Amino acid sequence: MNETRKRPTAEKLKPKLFSVMKTYTAAQFAKDLVAGVIVAIIALPLSIALALASGVSPEQGLYTAIVAGFLVSLLGGSRVQIAGPTAAFATIVAGIAATDGMDGLILSTVMAGVLLIIMGLFRFGRLLRYIPNTITAGFTFGIAVTIAVGQVKDFLGLTFRNAPIETPDKIAEIGRSIGSINFTALLVGLLSLAILILWPKKLEKIPASLIAVLVCSALVKLTGIRVNTIGDLYTISGAPPKFVLPHVTLSGIRAMIPNAFTIAVLAAIESLLSCVVSDGMIGSKHRSNMELIGQGVANIGSALFGGIPATGAIARTAANVKNGGRTPVAGMVHSVVLLGILVLLMPYASLIPMPTIAAILFIVAYNMCGWKNIRSMLKTAPKSDIAVLLTAIVLTVVFDLVVAIGAGLVLASLLFMKRMADVTEAHAWTEADDEETDPDSIQRKRIPARTRVYEINGPMFFAASEKYKYMLDDHDFDVLVIRMRDVPAVDAAGVETLAAIVRSCRKSGVQVVFSHVNEQPMHAMEKAGLKAEVGEENFRPHIDLALQRAEEITAGSRSAQ
Repeated sequence: MNETRKRPTAEKLKPKLFSVMKTYTAAQFAKDLVAGVIVAIIALPLSIALALASGVSPEQGLYTAIVAGFLVSLLGGSRVQIAGPTAAFATIVAGIAATDGMDGLILSTVMAGVLLIIMGLFRFGRLLRYIPNTITAGFTFGIAVTIAVGQVKDFLGLTFRNAPIETPDKIAEIGRSIGSINFTALLVGLLSLAILILWPKKLEKIPASLIAVLVCSALVKLTGIRVNTIGDLYTISGAPPKFVLPHVTLSGIRAMIPNAFTIAVLAAIESLLSCVVSDGMIGSKHRSNMELIGQGVANIGSALFGGIPATGAIARTAANVKNGGRTPVAGMVHSVVLLGILVLLMPYASLIPMPTIAAILFIVAYNMCGWKNIRSMLKTAPKSDIAVLLTAIVLTVVFDLVVAIGAGLVLASLLFMKRMADVTEAHAWTEADDEETDPDSIQRKRIPARTRVYEINGPMFFAASEKYKYMLDDHDFDVLVIRMRDVPAVDAAGVETLAAIVRSCRKSGVQVVFSHVNEQPMHAMEKAGLKAEVGEENFRPHIDLALQRAEEITAGSRSAQ
């Protein structure tokens, strides 16, 4: 018989902050305060570095962490999520800023925010889990490669004759400019890298990136060595975020749709992945759809106040948890502290050496690349998965994330459909087999005379529709029983295939009886009018009842003769 399954309760569209404040205590506020301050210290150099990697001014990274970080904590679906600029967006933002300017970037980010809100309202949070891991791992590794390549110039102190945007062009320009290497810049970069690698082994509580920034900035300032600093290349502003309205046109909106879609999908994937990781750390459960809405509002706010796209930052979220943060208040504290640093201390950012920024981003790229996961996939995954993985990596590096995600999803979908088609099959049964052990096996049933039984296994969809055509080859029987207990789903092509079988059988005087049609296939058949066409009496919940119905039909046929 069909089983009645209890449907899961719909997820609340309510920010986590509003839930946790019911039991909030002064002791927890003290912990959130400490965690928020520590995370702000960690976020400071990262936000500046990621802004520079994204091709925008240093303060825009802080604007993003301040505005988006506060709004995600206020409206998001996680207890401990810390949002801000992340490495995943660096190449996308740099490309948009270079080709479409700040107006294009603001418009893309606002449109992405609207898409995220729509995704949350329509409860798409759970659907994002169906994006294959091979695609996310592939484009994440590809992004790490592009970030690392983009930092070679500043790490080596090279002088570029051109200003390439695409990664292959950057690699070519590095090769042409390698003779202009500045060994002083290289030494500062190596010192920064050494601090970033060795410091956490000795004193993890104080962020290594902050120590690298302080030590190398002091070294360059006090010795006067010839190394480019942020102040040499950018104008530093300590002004708080201000409202910025982009120039909006219909043609501009149309042009930014691909970029907005990519930003929205990437923000959704990374933020929900961060939520899952943090859930495991604190034993909580996030609200995925509310998180999408919070991320959407945060991206709109970030863009309109001079920031760039934002999402949940896994490393900063983990640091929040490790330092005692357990409610969204910690994320809000982190934003307020960053605002204070921006207003009071931002001019000192001009002293930070560019090789130090490059070294920080090298570590970011290494931490995000997931090379162990890639190595494991290459060793154990099927060839089809490896093909998707390598396609995502190559297209991300050679072209961009828009192409990589689109092509990866298409390729993964095609390969998935092929797998499903390969496992979908139909068996014809005409006689019993005493060795069969399944008590419900058709091989243990007595099949009435002039009756043919087909058992379909697997989903019926367009890629597998060719497999059922041989049912129409032979009509030397009076009743065709189609057993569908192992058919979880059908699409329009599957329903059309069943309808073609029914019509062909009717022309030959054969009655079709369906057995054990599951909920989704039954709904699809009802909607298409197939159930009414076949007759409700010819749909039976179990094979025994279906064979009993076949016996009635064949008996009626014999008596009519």
